[in-house]
Amino acid sequence: MTLLCRSDEVGEGCARGVVIGEGAERRDIVLVRRGGVLRAYANSCPHEGVPLETFPDKFLTADGTLFVCSAHGARFRVEDGVCVSGPCLGKSLIALACDERGGDVLLQVGTVFARSQGSSFANVNVPASNRPIRNA
Repeated sequence: MTLLCRSDEVGEGCARGVVIGEGAERRDIVLVRRGGVLRAYANSCPHEGVPLETFPDKFLTADGTLFVCSAHGARFRVEDGVCVSGPCLGKSLIALACDERGGDVLLQVGTVFARSQGSSFANVNVPASNRPIRNA
């Protein structure tokens, strides 16, 4: 397990970006809490692989129901990461397995994470010793 942040750093209806690793091992992750459920996704639009946000932690629509890719305007449901409008309609963000324990948000490292809609699988290979680089 890799520590991503403290649980209280992701409030209800909010999203937060976290970076773990460095260089070729760097992974951008977005955490979102909605309806009391914490979810984690790779912070990468399936259209062109760019991060979703232009400004730190600015991922969501005003009502908090959709992620918005700032590059091309694609919109993804928070609940499952599926694109509902934009150039990658029907594709999905890569869902990552995370857990909350003792007030921490932890990424389950070395686990296979499924994309929504039965697409391909992704494996996040991040050394368990890595700590997050805190976004300012």
